[in-house]
Amino acid sequence: MDVSTVKRKPHIPKKEKTRTITYRLSEKLVAELENEAMQKGISHNVLMNQIAEKYIQWDRFGDKIGMIPVPKGVLTALGIDLERQDINMIVDLLKPVIKDNVMFMKGKYDLKRCIEALEDYMRASGMKSDHRIEGSLHHFIIQHGLGMNWSLLTEQLLKEIFHEFLPEKNVKSQITETTVITTISLGEDFNEHEY
Repeated sequence: MDVSTVKRKPHIPKKEKTRTITYRLSEKLVAELENEAMQKGISHNVLMNQIAEKYIQWDRFGDKIGMIPVPKGVLTALGIDLERQDINMIVDLLKPVIKDNVMFMKGKYDLKRCIEALEDYMRASGMKSDHRIEGSLHHFIIQHGLGMNWSLLTEQLLKEIFHEFLPEKNVKSQITETTVITTISLGEDFNEHEY
């Protein structure tokens, strides 16, 4: 990846009309929210918008799609002894689950909605991700910090998702113990948030 020609894919929220509303909250909750906003260096309004946006994009679906929080240390430990056949089995189990969840959350299953749902998941789970464009090449970067076997699993899962929608496209990956970069040519105009 030539960093001199790479640009980050901005995820600029569309300017939407706003309206003022009032909620009644306990003093303790307000104090916690004020403290959190101060620690993050943002206004109460920005914090409340972030909380509401995360809820709308991901959390409201959690119970409905059967998501449960799992400590990162548990996933790291589970990944240590994974063999190639285990990774293949997990990817095979994940693909239909991802399809069902994307259809439920986004109303349709296609490449753009699938990428957007995976980005929503990574943001909600605290994983770092980025989407960078270099000409027609799109680099999807995921920093999970779970170990090499989780990188291999992530790499394989992303390749299979892209292959499902674009079987003729070449998908390349670079991986480390903490990071996966998957690269595919999608054209300069591809935007997973416009469908």
